[in-house]
Amino acid sequence: MVAACLAALMISAPIAPLRVLVFSKTEAFHHDSIPDGKRAIYQIGEANGWTTSFSENSKDFSASNLNRFDVVVFLSTTGDVLDGEQQTAFENFIRSGKGYVGVHAAADTEYEWPWYGKLVGAYFKSHPRIQEAEVKIEDKNHPSTLTLPGIWSRTDEWYDYRTNPRANVHVLASLVTSSYADHTMGADHPIMWCHEFDGGRAFYTGFGHTKESYADPLFRNVLQRAIEWAGKSANSAKNMRYDSH
Repeated sequence: MVAACLAALMISAPIAPLRVLVFSKTEAFHHDSIPDGKRAIYQIGEANGWTTSFSENSKDFSASNLNRFDVVVFLSTTGDVLDGEQQTAFENFIRSGKGYVGVHAAADTEYEWPWYGKLVGAYFKSHPRIQEAEVKIEDKNHPSTLTLPGIWSRTDEWYDYRTNPRANVHVLASLVTSSYADHTMGADHPIMWCHEFDGGRAFYTGFGHTKESYADPLFRNVLQRAIEWAGKSANSAKNMRYDSH
């Protein structure tokens, strides 16, 4: 009877809300879509019962403050945004099993911090003009891609990266480079990926330069599922594991 009561308590216990910190500090280019991204994540959080906080203050990267969160979103951060002590605190946050989601210019951040480069997967190199391109969804079974078409035509600013991350991450989507002009990475061009890294989880999407991106239901769903996956939320449709390879 005791065992049955304990089981009933476990079943009925409420799921703890996902705790999300959205960090959008810029020391280089500042995207005017950042407020739109913050608004979208706030609305997603409200709809799903998250506790969502926003910051552009590097001092929030202390061990005691980061311990309050399950996942940190770098929303189009640029440049050198954290000092050495703050970097160590964030490394320990990930090593404790927590999550990271990088959006767009998160790849244009912390070029002199090799650990961060491995976390995000690749650094920004350049980009052509904003234009429509076809995105090929390579994995339709990850939570972030479940609702996406196999070929997704959308308009954004398409980053070229300094290196191809494919050898070290699980690629979720890539660009069909024949569908747009002036790319420089070659035919194999990952644009969204995830991996298990240093004890935690990391997800990156190159989408999100334009304000319009954050009004797109498909992209908003990508953000929701990516944050849930990285934060290991029980709300995620398929909270599956992906090892780097």
